[in-house]
Amino acid sequence: MRRRALGVAAVIGCMVGASLVYPDAREQPLPHVGAPSALQLFVDEDNSSPALRVVLPGLPSSDRSMVVIFPEHVTAVRRGESNARQLYRWRPGLGDDRPAWRRSGKSLEYERDLTDSVRFMARATLEADGVRICYEFRNRSAAAWDMIYAVTDPRLTGLLHDERLERTWVHYPGGLQLLAADLPARLTMPRDEWLPARFLPSYTWPVPDSLQERRGDGITYYNTRHRVDQPFIATVSSDSQWVVASVTQTTGNVWSNPELTCQHVDPQTTLAARGTASTELKIMVVRGSLSAAFRKALEQRGTLRIVVCR
Repeated sequence: MRRRALGVAAVIGCMVGASLVYPDAREQPLPHVGAPSALQLFVDEDNSSPALRVVLPGLPSSDRSMVVIFPEHVTAVRRGESNARQLYRWRPGLGDDRPAWRRSGKSLEYERDLTDSVRFMARATLEADGVRICYEFRNRSAAAWDMIYAVTDPRLTGLLHDERLERTWVHYPGGLQLLAADLPARLTMPRDEWLPARFLPSYTWPVPDSLQERRGDGITYYNTRHRVDQPFIATVSSDSQWVVASVTQTTGNVWSNPELTCQHVDPQTTLAARGTASTELKIMVVRGSLSAAFRKALEQRGTLRIVVCR
């Protein structure tokens, strides 16, 4: 696991009191925000582990074309250790691990303990052009963590699905380019040869020596030849009406699992002894062109914080 230390600033804005609490989904309805005429944000009732559904304007409230695993996992490296440990892993289906969801204004959030000493808060805020994701880590012990991060996993189906990466874009110094432009053969490969796969352009991390690697997990990993110049990835809907894009302040790489058409821009941070840290990213949902969505993402990027407090 590669580690990156990020900047230090005052923790602001991520912790908010909640107005409504739903401790047991079997007894009370799960919270949601938004109206049918605009974007809506729902807690996913089909999974006890935290997941969200983002519903586009005009679609039925049951729509599942955008399900956000919130998060897929939390991984960290403790000070003095070299190996990463997974503090949390999302599991599909219903069980007894649904957290107590809270609604506050246009936000849905929950908290849980990752370890005896690390408290985790996840907060999703519905905005006019998407969903702002905030994760906060609170360390109650004298042991610091050199790296910690939560992986947000928006999975796209229906009009948003892009299994051959024909409509999923990233940005290089020369402009927007298809994520998988280095592999035109993907368009005609047999499906079982193409999948499973991951495409991973570096942003701050060096480009790996090997551009294609088949690992023991049976997945083929493709690293692009050049680094992207923005922590941004976007997918255009098959009818060209919508763009879903993910953006953050900084990250090691951006990547996608085309089988799920997921988007990853997961920022890492450090967590000091007795300290607090938070990260933010934005899942943008824009009706319009790819170039318009990219311009909006650049505007949003400066508002997304990665904050450490010692």
